[in-house]
Amino acid sequence: MGSYPLIKAERKLGSEKLHEDSSETGIALLEFWQWSASDLSSNATRGLLAEFIVAKALGSRQEVRAEWDSYDVLSQDGIKVEVKSAAYIQSWHQRALSRISFGIQPTRDWNADTGQYALESKRQADVYVFALLHHQVQETIDPLNLSQWTFHVIGTGRLNSLGAQKQIALSTLLKLEPTEETFEGIAVAVGLEAAAAARAE
Repeated sequence: MGSYPLIKAERKLGSEKLHEDSSETGIALLEFWQWSASDLSSNATRGLLAEFIVAKALGSRQEVRAEWDSYDVLSQDGIKVEVKSAAYIQSWHQRALSRISFGIQPTRDWNADTGQYALESKRQADVYVFALLHHQVQETIDPLNLSQWTFHVIGTGRLNSLGAQKQIALSTLLKLEPTEETFEGIAVAVGLEAAAAARAE
């Protein structure tokens, strides 16, 4: 039985059509994106949007999101960044605003080229960006409005002081004194946190 190497994703335009061999259906890939990803307040889609926002802020050269990478975004300077998102307002019915917490569980690195997991479990990125959609009025929530987001940036070394903890509440995160930024300040904050971590090694 032969091996099946990594399939490298190519950036799509959205104009590509569903087809039956050489016969096109007239259904554009853009329609699939609209169908599957229009609910920007849902947990899953909001998380992807947060990664995209951070990638754009960092000027990342990654043309396509790599779903199985051990980190979410690679900056122009080679800084590995993990992005976690949370929000007070969800797309489902709520009796109260959501309590804010983020996942910080150590993981085993998975190599997409070999299909193998690393033996060691750790936090893989150099820096974490906790993207909080802080807006709390349901009628005006708009995840595309960057002024409704706050970004907490922290070096992974400071998170490692929590050991193998899987979740971190916003109150606990703030005690670690992350850098609080708007969209425009993400790149500088990530660079400073990475530099501080390098000096501490």
